[in-house]
Amino acid sequence: MKVLLVEDDKDLCRLVARELEKNGCQVDACYDGETAMMFALNKDYGYDLAIVDRMLPVVDGLTVIKTMRQKEIQIPVIIITGMSHLDDRVEGLDSGADDYLVKPFHLRELMARVRALTRRPHEIRSEGILTYGDLALDRESRELSCHERKLNLTSRESELLYTLMLHPENVYTREQLVLKVWGSDAQIEPGNVDNYISFLRKRLREVKSTCSIKTIYGTGFQLEKDHA
Repeated sequence: MKVLLVEDDKDLCRLVARELEKNGCQVDACYDGETAMMFALNKDYGYDLAIVDRMLPVVDGLTVIKTMRQKEIQIPVIIITGMSHLDDRVEGLDSGADDYLVKPFHLRELMARVRALTRRPHEIRSEGILTYGDLALDRESRELSCHERKLNLTSRESELLYTLMLHPENVYTREQLVLKVWGSDAQIEPGNVDNYISFLRKRLREVKSTCSIKTIYGTGFQLEKDHA
């Protein structure tokens, strides 16, 4: 999961980022609202969640969130803030946030809220296993299974399939997949994603899955299952 973290207290920002990374998240962190706007409004970064401090230098957190919603960026957003009055909470939620966490907070509570907001009805997680259609992927062991057939994926194959399975039937551009799987500093060209998609299609055939990775011409790729 890819998270945008916006917090001007650099010590707290580093602490939260470490906790998110310990829980398997990829984190982009920034310390002011102007930089946050540049990250948050670029859909190619493909964030799954944003954690935004309300009081930020240059541009405040509520403005960041309102602008995201105006641009139809509908990822879950958690506000973290020292402003605890009822009116503050109501204003934050009415501005487009999905949750509101008052400082000081425990990191365990923040992670619980992250998990709650990023659950999807089509996801089933059991002991680290993600399922979709007739597929099951154990991210830790990189084992892909379909009924009784099993095989092990490479690290990149596993991360790419995990990304597609996490939000199945979403269309991902090549640029989004590069950012989610390889990261913003990767040297891989977006066109090289096609090679890994080809590898994954071969893997799906090997386990005889009814799921397939569809090319959306001019856009990107989509994981889908046989609805027959």
